[in-house]
Amino acid sequence: MLAAERGAAANTLSAYRRDLEGAEEAIGPLIAAQAEGLASLGEAWAGLAASSLARKCSALRQFFGFLVDEGLRADDPSPALPRPRSRRPLPRLLGHGEVEALFARAEDEAGTDRAEAVRLLVLLELLYGSGLRATELVSLPLAAVPRDAPFLNVTGKGGQQRLVPVSSRARAALSRWLALRPEGGRHLFPSTGRQGHLTRVRLFQLLRALAARAGIDPEKVSPHVLRHAFATHLLEGGADLRVLQTLLGHADISTTQIYTHVDSARLVALVNARHPLAVRAGQV
Repeated sequence: MLAAERGAAANTLSAYRRDLEGAEEAIGPLIAAQAEGLASLGEAWAGLAASSLARKCSALRQFFGFLVDEGLRADDPSPALPRPRSRRPLPRLLGHGEVEALFARAEDEAGTDRAEAVRLLVLLELLYGSGLRATELVSLPLAAVPRDAPFLNVTGKGGQQRLVPVSSRARAALSRWLALRPEGGRHLFPSTGRQGHLTRVRLFQLLRALAARAGIDPEKVSPHVLRHAFATHLLEGGADLRVLQTLLGHADISTTQIYTHVDSARLVALVNARHPLAVRAGQV
């Protein structure tokens, strides 16, 4: 149902499967689970972070809703599940200086035209310059790179497609990579030594190693942190929240609104300077 009706991504399906299988290990077959068993999961999962517990409970609620809709159960015991209160965490951030240090190191290493170094520079350009998710980036097909238009055709969560602008810097790096890229395969970043593409885990490792060489704490750097930096720095530069939502591929703008915290001072100054009442007050 999640795949066919909601278009859920493969990673989402895998996460839901793990959550349901973990619940079955704790309380037995879910199709026969009762409220008492579901209530006991609060104790079994007491060591989990609130966000992880919330995700597991969400998976179970949707599962029991599906059973009821399909007539496989007459009742829905999911109200007995624990209800953790979780606040969306603020994203980890990289400062402009740290981003510049990452790029300086990557550009220096790519100056030798080693294929691996040029590939890393392209990966960095597309993470920070276009805000791609790690999965979107590593799974890019060659066909996603147009010859003339400055856009990538990206398939995001739920199979949703969007056009993502590519900077002139990233296009130059892409051209260098395409000239060095190994022959064969349908992906822009093919895996070395086997079929398929570069993995998310390998991308994570490459970025942390680059951070260490650039003198930055590797714990601060990940593909998602660079995506956060892309969004944060665009907002600082005056980007519209709706535009940012489109670029990031967020289905709901409430997901994008988390970035407004990073530039609250600029937003207050903007209201004070541009709001009609503020302008009138200044004229009095």
